[in-house]
Amino acid sequence: MPKLTINGQEVEVPAGTTVLQACQSAGIEVPHFCFHERLAIAGNCRMCLVEMEKSPKPVASCAMPAADGQVVKTDSAMAQRARKGVMEFLLINHPLDCPICDQGGECDLQDEAMAFGFDRGRFQENKRAVKDKNFGPLIKTQMTRCIHCTRCVRFATDVAGVSELGATGRGENMEIGTYIEHALTSELSGNMIDLCPVGALTSKPYAFVARPWELRKTESVDVLDAVGANIRIDTRGPEVLRVLPRLHEDVNEEWLGDKGRFAIDGLMKRRLDKPYVRVDGKLTPASWAEAFTAIAARIKGLDGSKIAGIAGDLVDAESMLALKDLLTGLGSTNLDCRQDGAKLPAERAGYLFNTTIAGIDQADVVLFVGTNPRLEAPLINARFRKRYLMGGFKAAAIGPSLDLTFPVVQLGEGPEVLADLADGNHTWIETLKGAKHPMIVVGQGALAREDGAAVLALAHRLADAAGVVRDGWNGFNVLHTAAARVGGLELGFVPGAGGRDVAGILDGAGSGSIEVVYLLGADEIDTSKLGKAFVIYQGHHGDAGAARADVVLPGAAYTEKNGTYVNTEGRVQLGRLATFPPGEAREDWKILRALSDPLGHKLPYDNLAQLRQRLIEVNPRFAHVDEVVPADWVAFGAAGPTGAGPFVYPIENYYMTDPVSRSSPTMAACTESLRATVSQKTGTNG
Repeated sequence: MPKLTINGQEVEVPAGTTVLQACQSAGIEVPHFCFHERLAIAGNCRMCLVEMEKSPKPVASCAMPAADGQVVKTDSAMAQRARKGVMEFLLINHPLDCPICDQGGECDLQDEAMAFGFDRGRFQENKRAVKDKNFGPLIKTQMTRCIHCTRCVRFATDVAGVSELGATGRGENMEIGTYIEHALTSELSGNMIDLCPVGALTSKPYAFVARPWELRKTESVDVLDAVGANIRIDTRGPEVLRVLPRLHEDVNEEWLGDKGRFAIDGLMKRRLDKPYVRVDGKLTPASWAEAFTAIAARIKGLDGSKIAGIAGDLVDAESMLALKDLLTGLGSTNLDCRQDGAKLPAERAGYLFNTTIAGIDQADVVLFVGTNPRLEAPLINARFRKRYLMGGFKAAAIGPSLDLTFPVVQLGEGPEVLADLADGNHTWIETLKGAKHPMIVVGQGALAREDGAAVLALAHRLADAAGVVRDGWNGFNVLHTAAARVGGLELGFVPGAGGRDVAGILDGAGSGSIEVVYLLGADEIDTSKLGKAFVIYQGHHGDAGAARADVVLPGAAYTEKNGTYVNTEGRVQLGRLATFPPGEAREDWKILRALSDPLGHKLPYDNLAQLRQRLIEVNPRFAHVDEVVPADWVAFGAAGPTGAGPFVYPIENYYMTDPVSRSSPTMAACTESLRATVSQKTGTNG
């Protein structure tokens, strides 16, 4: 490990560390614009110049490897003079529009200009002007402000894996943009806004909405997919104005998917803000008492076997537990949290991402089975791309053709290929066997089929045959698409003894053997199969479930309540209340607690602390917040024949997968933009 002296302080750093990183490890701040620890080094901005002994001129510390015996000065007269000169050059063409720039208050250039800028300029020439580019409905461009740090270019190429940005021209004529004008097609494009050190790239939906000092900031988790990305929710008054990523090395690093970042404008659209009761075939506004009375009148005296409950994809664990306790108190075992009908087992190893998201960094071979992680979990897909760029990594897939931003070998489209692998009749089994850390990732496209249990059993057999699970390594993974799914499975929100799953509930509702169905935020089921059943819908948006309901109870969205969520790897995380529900809407568990009184089965908790204690009683793993508790490798799935049809990926349109994103004008614009871009690239009209 090299030892160097920085400002008279001896520092020892790992081999491969740059001088800039060595300064940071010693707690010494060095200004920079182009350097970012997760991007390739460019050395463009020269703001990080330092004085180095025996060097005749200042050195760019971001591009200089730390070496034994180096003597570095970061605050010498030479370094200070060099940085001031760089700042003067940067401001030659930069417009003086801080008062109307959305980056104001969060701008690196603004901050560094305070430290190294001068109160007047020596250049008399006209400032250059650059035409703004169209990056789509998410990113607003003001390219005259661009300082050519190329962070956006490096992010698009390296992290997002979409080589659509680059520099054209030289010198003063150099411009950053797409080579052919079209919207960016990455699901991670919003991260370029965070990376831009000036106001060249800002959020188009957030433009001129608020200043950072006006916002109340709340730390929470994203629930629009199953990754559980850590986020910061920025609110002003009753409205969520912005969502930004928070650093969590083991989950999302410092990135965030575009849906989690921009779908928030759907939170205030199509909202349910008062109870409704269906009268003469029409939903009419009602009081809470009237809604509860209508429910009690229908349920009282009804046998528990005729009542069922389905939990949706965005529901917190507290609400699912409250509904489970209420329905089991009424004698019902017809419960299910698997809206899509996925044949997920009770055994934890059969429904968790056992390798963990951070564990992807160690993998050397991966087989995707019925999953498209780029659309189902863009942050996990970015982690796989990061691993690919490190070298020594192979990927294959079973399912329709994929574009995952890294090379993938297509082995076939259906379960017959998986069977050949498990039986040792396919050459790729040797690649899995020869890997040091192999992975299998099974998606909902493989499990949400009639033969899903048999497919899962095949995957288990393949894992055993290829040695995917071994001492210190579990390479078997299930990738979920719903934030509530793992939490529901951990709580046992699945059919009890003699109970029905989602398909059975819908069949029973159609035949009349199920008379009452409680939909807790469940909008992804086929509501036309509910027949004449009495449907209670509790949720926050007027989506499919509310349209079919006989009684609607307005709940709270994920930004409006304190809730517990479990991500695809089994990590328990806490979402926090950032703003209050609109109108008469209430937190979901409180609605269920209030409803339990008129139903004659009062739930035994009166506050969130008591309910969370009940969570821990049901499953002690809920006490381990932000931890992953490994699962034991046991048998799961059900051996049997599989169908011949190809796997079908569960998500076709990344931007519209749930009630929030379907209500978002921004996500609608993204859908249209993506369709136009695909048409432009392929030369088609669709």
